[in-house]
Amino acid sequence: MRRALYAAFTVFGLSLTGVWTGGAQAQESIALKSGESIEIGSVWWVAHCRSIMVNLPEVEILEGPPGLTLSLKEAMVIPRRLNCTNEVPGAILVATAKDVTEPVQSRLIYRIKYKTKDGDRQRANTYNVSLFP
Repeated sequence: MRRALYAAFTVFGLSLTGVWTGGAQAQESIALKSGESIEIGSVWWVAHCRSIMVNLPEVEILEGPPGLTLSLKEAMVIPRRLNCTNEVPGAILVATAKDVTEPVQSRLIYRIKYKTKDGDRQRANTYNVSLFP
């Protein structure tokens, strides 16, 4: 009984608050040449399809190849994963390869830190990365 109640509460809670950063999974890959950039995905935090972020999130690389940087570009985004239809304040996560002198294959682990009306939150994702000169 307790497990069923906990599971129901968890599902309800997840339906109210959500975050998405491109749906990154460990098997997803990024391939970039030196000087290229790619948009990885949308970054947002909502409750009832309304943003509860206090300001633009921060991104930090925990593990990754030299020459790869991540940045957040402020934008209006649609939290489609939660079936929201209106745009909310958020950001686009952008990966950029700079000064790559030889081919590199590495794992990228990054964390996005949010300041929300409900307190500080964070999410981490992993990608396989290939960089080329």
